[in-house]
Amino acid sequence: MDQASRDYGKGLARAFGGALLFALPLLMTMEMWSLGGFAIDRVRLLLFVLASLPMLLGLSYYAGFEPTFRLRDELLDALAAFAVGFIVATLMLTVIGVLTPDLTLAEMVGKIAIAAVPAAVGALLAGKQFGTRDLQDTRERENAGFLGILFLMSVGAIFLAFNIAPTEEVMVISYLMSPGHAIALIAASLVVLHAFVYALGFRGEHRRREAGRLVPTFLRYTLPGYAIALVISVYCLWTFGRLDGVALHEQATMAVVLGFPAALGAATARLVT
Repeated sequence: MDQASRDYGKGLARAFGGALLFALPLLMTMEMWSLGGFAIDRVRLLLFVLASLPMLLGLSYYAGFEPTFRLRDELLDALAAFAVGFIVATLMLTVIGVLTPDLTLAEMVGKIAIAAVPAAVGALLAGKQFGTRDLQDTRERENAGFLGILFLMSVGAIFLAFNIAPTEEVMVISYLMSPGHAIALIAASLVVLHAFVYALGFRGEHRRREAGRLVPTFLRYTLPGYAIALVISVYCLWTFGRLDGVALHEQATMAVVLGFPAALGAATARLVT
């Protein structure tokens, strides 16, 4: 076995660990079992899985199993990560007794598929978290550019939002909140997001931060980052059917509630990816 194959094997082994670590909270959440099994609309679930594939492809470019520079290799990394997520979700749900013989095939596939996506994200991120970083790897985020940074922010936002969106607490909190609470939470989301973005910055943004340009940073990164967090929050809530039969102002409040952890995920994406 050559060195490249050994390195890929090590990366794949780390991927299984990362998939389990990142997906474990969802794999052991009762709402995910019921949503994946029968509650979530099958078309929405299929759309979510299909939409995750471009995200995994892009994430593979920045945090794949090994340094690659060809689209084919990135695609193979993304598909391998999804396969790892599917395997980890299947094995874990079987071990904890969620997948039982009395379930239909559609229910089993739904339970597995809904957890396979975050597991696949964890599989790709494992290379960054558990592996050694090659300083010569030109795919690092300092070369990501503005759109690349927004993409990484969206990955952080969807990952954290997806962990919370299935729970009933989002709906309960939104019912408890007044319009004043919602405005305060929006302000808090912007403050937290901007504090992380401005204080920590992104690789390749040293000159911007050293210049102390607070307002341009807010306009260039914080506002788009929060807009991404809100859009992702709405999509996650729609996927899980949380917006069905709910008044518009209640939908907006739920989006604001979920937008807070999504904004935090976007802000800390540089620490995870």
